Amino acid sequence: MVQQGTPITLARGQYRLREALGGSAYGVVWRADDMAGGSVAIKLVNTGQMALAPASLRHHWIDAARAEERFLSSLAPWDARHIVRLLDSGSHEGMPAMALELLDADLASHLKAERGAGRQPKLPQALDWIAQVNQALAKVHAAGFRYLDLKPGNLLLDRRTGGIKLADFGTSRPLLDAPTHSYAGTASWQAPEQFFPRARGLYAPHPRSDYFALGALFFWLVCGRMLKYGAACAQAYSAHGREGAAILRREHGGLPSTLSPDEAASFAQAAGKEAADLLRSLLAPEPADRPNHALEISRALCAIRARVAEPLRRAA
Repeated sequence: MVQQGTPITLARGQYRLREALGGSAYGVVWRADDMAGGSVAIKLVNTGQMALAPASLRHHWIDAARAEERFLSSLAPWDARHIVRLLDSGSHEGMPAMALELLDADLASHLKAERGAGRQPKLPQALDWIAQVNQALAKVHAAGFRYLDLKPGNLLLDRRTGGIKLADFGTSRPLLDAPTHSYAGTASWQAPEQFFPRARGLYAPHPRSDYFALGALFFWLVCGRMLKYGAACAQAYSAHGREGAAILRREHGGLPSTLSPDEAASFAQAAGKEAADLLRSLLAPEPADRPNHALEISRALCAIRARVAEPLRRAA
């Protein structure tokens, strides 16, 4: 059992755990001291949850941790601009373990504090963050993976630079995997093809499933609330598990709307028509109707940012 003060020895050095920072179902993250007196984030398999899980799920968590380590190890140094940097790896008590760069907070916690203090991020900041996440997703896709769990809690903030980095790759799936597979991700941020299963209860997420989540994040940043679609999926999953998708489909006579007219109007009022057009494209119910690739999204964001900056230049 790990606790404060536990030493963790990995391939390149030893670390001493200081405090638990949080984690997910399969992983737990600690702040730790390294041998040089600096601080890192140590990610370990959640052995407490693993002891309660069936054998199949335990194997899945271990495989996910190993897949995350392989993915981060494959990145070139310059890829770390918007993806959390792997510093060291190895095992602890026979389970995969990683040392990652330590950042200041996740975006969910940061904006909860900011909004609690009456501060909402301005549109230029929201656009900048979305552009950074889009670049991170481009790296993930270029490396041969679908990310599949984009949400504010998986985006880490560097307060010094104002930048954010994508973290937690345990849910990522190789692009060359079977076209259908088991459930993966977080209900409140998932594209329809991730939440609503196809034949035999399997799911068919696409790289463009990540763009849907990018759209949900865009709406959340600009409007300060989750999409009604995401909230409905989260509620159905919380109440009924994976059966919630079928119940939700019956209640709506098909798929619920991914963007309601009042949500589209609120977003357009806050961000402008061009941004609203991009949002509708990102949140299209079918993957084929979403942007083709990150470059298309980047070009749209550049045009939106230029429009937003023009009044500021005139005022100056």
